[in-house]
Amino acid sequence: MIHAYDPRTGETFGEGVPEATDAVVDAAVEAAHAAGPAWRAASRAEVLEAVAAALEANVEELWQVADRETALGETRLRGEVARAAGQFRLFADVLRDGGHLEAVISTQPDVRRMNQPLPGVVGVFSASNFPFAFSVAGGDTASALAAGCPVVVKAHPAHPLTSELSAKVIRSALPDPALLGLVHGLSAGKRLVQHPHVVAVGFTGSIPGGKAIQALIDERPDPIPFYGELGSVNPVVVLPSAAREGLADGFAASLTLGTGQFCTNPGLVFAPDDADLIASLGTAVAGSNGSAMLSSRIREGYLQGVERLSKLTLLAEGTQGEGEWAVAPKVFTIDLAAFAAQLPSVAEECFGPSSIVVTYRDVAELAEVLGRLDGSLTATVHATDTDEARPVAEALARKAGRLIWNGWPTGVAVCWAMHHGGPWPSSTAPAHTSVGAMAIRRWLRPTAYQGWPQDLLPVELRDGNPAGIPQRVDS
Repeated sequence: MIHAYDPRTGETFGEGVPEATDAVVDAAVEAAHAAGPAWRAASRAEVLEAVAAALEANVEELWQVADRETALGETRLRGEVARAAGQFRLFADVLRDGGHLEAVISTQPDVRRMNQPLPGVVGVFSASNFPFAFSVAGGDTASALAAGCPVVVKAHPAHPLTSELSAKVIRSALPDPALLGLVHGLSAGKRLVQHPHVVAVGFTGSIPGGKAIQALIDERPDPIPFYGELGSVNPVVVLPSAAREGLADGFAASLTLGTGQFCTNPGLVFAPDDADLIASLGTAVAGSNGSAMLSSRIREGYLQGVERLSKLTLLAEGTQGEGEWAVAPKVFTIDLAAFAAQLPSVAEECFGPSSIVVTYRDVAELAEVLGRLDGSLTATVHATDTDEARPVAEALARKAGRLIWNGWPTGVAVCWAMHHGGPWPSSTAPAHTSVGAMAIRRWLRPTAYQGWPQDLLPVELRDGNPAGIPQRVDS
């Protein structure tokens, strides 16, 4: 059995959820696969909007169950349900727009290409830190269903009851409940990845977790794509020309948001060796509060991470806060030369409210060190002088999927232009995003039709464009 835990007390509650046997996983995948053909032929936009409405209609029950399992609080969890609903509505808009199909027609010779749904089931692994927006009701599920693929989700053990309720709410709006399967347990995840009807896998979690899933995929007789969002330190570079007002408070707020349990947490800050500036960063963090982490395992990982960083100079420590699994924010400091000498180990992600402030004296030395960092989901520059920022910006552009100017990386907007991915190890497929409209592309494959008769062509590729979608004709 998988039991629900209260992060505030560390105690279990409820009756628990049974771990799925191989037979249960097989049944969920096979039922989803059988529901696939009708779903691919259906008008899906209206269904996605109905799912969004169902999530909103059940927000009271959803946030309360999730709060008991995560201690994230009403405001955060209500907002996350709204975000999950917004993702389903976004993909309804994507379907109506039709541009994701990338319909292309060449008349000499007659070749017509468009994207089609993957012909099978998408396996999704829920994230710990977002019980709605990156879990059963998250972007992987929404984008895969939008593409035309049924989904089976492996629930995260940190919020099993939230996962069950989320699945129930979503299924209530689907034409066939089998389109969304839900399984629990470590062995269930292994079985899911290796099931022959599973044609792609989405994952948000740790680097070791991602590597374990890739190893399971490698054992399959047929390779399938794996879209994993993994570790990220999200470097922030503060240049001498940066505006100082609000900088320290912005850093502390970003660092401690959600007890630092964000994949976009600012884990590295490169700042001028200015005593007043460094002191202000430390003061802001010292005045911040920690709170309960999502699970004892995540808390233990954070404590091990800060123990590893304890060889550096402790700049500031916040208040631990209340809760059995509560932790204190911590920020360490080191100079650029010493930091560079300890790469890559010193820059490994410490998941939670922890960061390293790296001090430098010469801006000219930054680009070379930044070029040695691993890939990240984001990179940020604080500056007012664009000429000063150019070399740093060029170095960071090779290391991150999203670049931020005079802001902070936490908070990923669900919009058409968003890219939430980056070079390894931040993701396994840097050309793809797990957030935003283009997340749907992960579950599509192109098909070209050469010399094909009109009445056998998909309607989206026929002459006269009866589907009314964007078509590119003869360039």
